[in-house]
Amino acid sequence: MNKFTFLFIIIFFSGINYLLAQDTFSIVAIDTVTGQVGSAGASCVTDCTILTDVHPGWGVVHTQASWLAANQNYARTLMNKHYSPQEIIDSLVAHDAQGNPLVRQYGIIDLFGGGRKAAYTGANCTIWKGHIIGITYTIQGNILSGSGIIDSMEARFNRTSGTLADKLMAALQGAKVIGADTRCASRGTSSQSAFIRVARPGDTLGVLLLNLKVLNAPVNRDPIDSLQVLYNNWLITNIRNVESEVPKSAMLYQNYPNPFNPSTNIKFSLINNAYVTLKVYNSLGKDVSVIVNETLKSGTYEVTFFADNLPSGVYYYRLDAGECKDTKRMVILK
Repeated sequence: MNKFTFLFIIIFFSGINYLLAQDTFSIVAIDTVTGQVGSAGASCVTDCTILTDVHPGWGVVHTQASWLAANQNYARTLMNKHYSPQEIIDSLVAHDAQGNPLVRQYGIIDLFGGGRKAAYTGANCTIWKGHIIGITYTIQGNILSGSGIIDSMEARFNRTSGTLADKLMAALQGAKVIGADTRCASRGTSSQSAFIRVARPGDTLGVLLLNLKVLNAPVNRDPIDSLQVLYNNWLITNIRNVESEVPKSAMLYQNYPNPFNPSTNIKFSLINNAYVTLKVYNSLGKDVSVIVNETLKSGTYEVTFFADNLPSGVYYYRLDAGECKDTKRMVILK
């Protein structure tokens, strides 16, 4: 065997091992109030961040288990075109880059209509494998020590108060069990790399609100512990950004999708009981639709705005609730 052949064999099987290694446990989630989208995950590979695509203002895609860049790129293209999560998964299964979707796993969520989500676990993924679809999240994993790993992630996510980032970090802590990814049992850790990402509506792909990762953690040092340290430090330096996401007065939330569909839900919150008017104005400042005109109790509301009788263009919707006056911009395309 010559040196070239030997080198080719090493590279070939190393590549196969890398592809088959992806992934282990992860979560994609949204906050329908703030419009934030986020993800977190960990795996017994040196860098598990390749599996996640965060789309600010829209959603998150995770492609894992026998990860392929071609499938990831295809999923990214479909999400950029605003296909629904289930449509993306159906198309990924039908057009798998290697014609073998049964070894793949996907978790996808977006903000459209209050949140659409879907997940898929191929029958030939390495056991234990499975997924959970929640109200504002999906959790998925393979090569796990058991179903308790993603069950614990879900429990931690749901019972943790605070921001989306707080809940995602807590979900990862729920999976911090030695051998959660069974391949890492000999290392004395749950995994070898971990990440957490959160994007606000106005963020770009290059600059997210939160983008932390721990790669190739040493033996006996759990990357989730290291990620928690990074997260705690991030909180200290970003506390004002975090506090700004929590409403302290009556306010309108940026709604999705924008451009608006012919009918779209508009969300707003009231800290106190108030007489509320919610109107839509055209670009000349003339009110063209009255959506709310009544006394409401404190709370968060969703009302449907029907734009069937309005032509395409730029409009504004304004909330008047006592001393609070808040205005957002909308674009209607037909």
